[in-house]
Amino acid sequence: MIIDTLENSWKYCTLNRRFAEAFHFLQMPATRTTTSSRTEVDGHNLFALASRMQGKKKEEAKLEAHKKYIDIQCVFGGVDTMGWKATKNCVKTLSAYDEEKDITFYDDEPTLWYPVASGMFVIFFPEDAHAPMVSDGEVRKVIMKVAV
Repeated sequence: MIIDTLENSWKYCTLNRRFAEAFHFLQMPATRTTTSSRTEVDGHNLFALASRMQGKKKEEAKLEAHKKYIDIQCVFGGVDTMGWKATKNCVKTLSAYDEEKDITFYDDEPTLWYPVASGMFVIFFPEDAHAPMVSDGEVRKVIMKVAV
């Protein structure tokens, strides 16, 4: 897991060959206000999911993990407090891995919680189970799905 501000995103472009394109997309002014639910950037290799939702309570948030995609979750409005736990330490599976949706849910408690404010991003690798969308208010963000 990596947490930083969008202005520092250039530091992480060498970690994956698609990160530079993902961060370029996130820095475009139109991305901050997009209402499109899904935007193809490079087909199934790289796409964006825009989200504008009311946050939930910590008790309602479930850890999730992916195998095929890395998430770059960038907050553009509100504060998204995200939970984290190493996927290898998750033992309470809520749902078996869904290959089509690339997701597994867990009922474990996160190891840590971190508030991610507007202008910040988090990179979740397959090794990172995460519980997003914990907030007292509305959260606007864009999630870049980057093929592993």
